[in-house]
Amino acid sequence: MSLVRGGGAESPERWPLEPDEEPNGGRMSFLDHLDELRRRLIICVASIVVGFVVSFAFIGRIFEFMMRPLQQVLPEGGRLIYTEPAEAFLLYMKVAALIGLLLALPVIMLQIWLFVAPGLYSNEKRLAIPFVLFSTLFFLAGALFSHFFVFPWAWKFFAGFSTDYMQFMPRIGPVFALYVKMALAMGVVFEMPTLVFFLARVGVVTPRFLVRNTKYAILVIFIVAAVMTPGPDVVSQALMAGPMVVLYGISILVAWAFQKRRDPDV
Repeated sequence: MSLVRGGGAESPERWPLEPDEEPNGGRMSFLDHLDELRRRLIICVASIVVGFVVSFAFIGRIFEFMMRPLQQVLPEGGRLIYTEPAEAFLLYMKVAALIGLLLALPVIMLQIWLFVAPGLYSNEKRLAIPFVLFSTLFFLAGALFSHFFVFPWAWKFFAGFSTDYMQFMPRIGPVFALYVKMALAMGVVFEMPTLVFFLARVGVVTPRFLVRNTKYAILVIFIVAAVMTPGPDVVSQALMAGPMVVLYGISILVAWAFQKRRDPDV
């Protein structure tokens, strides 16, 4: 016995569907969705708290790693300053929170997957491990790229206006806020291949579609880079847009390699 789906006959091994193979994994009410979302959010927050505690135990080394490239760009003898009594302590807390978020990324990505998994077919649910692994690695790669390349160039641009009449003495609070903004932005940008991988596997995008819209994608990329970079200099914008163009090219290859194949019997 075979059933017809979308105008084509499927093999008996695939149809009829078992209960756990239904695309919606069983119907859920609106309140059930809210309860599931709440549960996933609680797990995400708990993982970030654990990551925060672990990070705070090594906050000295972490702080030195993050501040070294900022200090190297300052004029000789220059230092980052703080003007409020609790500003330095709160900065340590913010650093631990940022690193705690990065440490919790695998758990967060897994919870995102588990939240959308009930709407997937059983063969699509097998993508959980690749999704969690690659989304975590690409996000961390983006944050590190910002730390070692994009932010130092932007920071150097801002520090280059010192003259005999002006001395660059940045407050640590706004500097760290800018650092976090750029690190998280680059982390999200580096998720492009992972997103395309997932969309290609479920048949939403194809390599032909991505190639056909390359010129529009490049235009959007440079607009996004101009918005995300803090300074008007071309170098920092190019440092952000360049990797995005490369990632778009990688995404086309990912879509080609992992695109959803048509059933030859359909």
